Amino acid sequence: MEAQPLFIAHPTTLEETNVLKAFVKALKIKFEVSKEKAYDEKFVQEILKADKDIEAGKGVKIEMSDLWK
Repeated sequence: MEAQPLFIAHPTTLEETNVLKAFVKALKIKFEVSKEKAYDEKFVQEILKADKDIEAGKGVKIEMSDLWK
């Protein structure tokens, strides 16, 4: 039997997760759901806060020519 490709989906909502589960169950495809998260939640919150800070004008702009000085 030839090895089949592995599909990895990244649902972002509970609704998407439920739809994907229902779809693969309807096709009688074996699947598993990983309990592991892609990113640490604390890290995600830090990135989201940084994005908001930049939008609020909190940040330092560095010119490309100054990066390697």
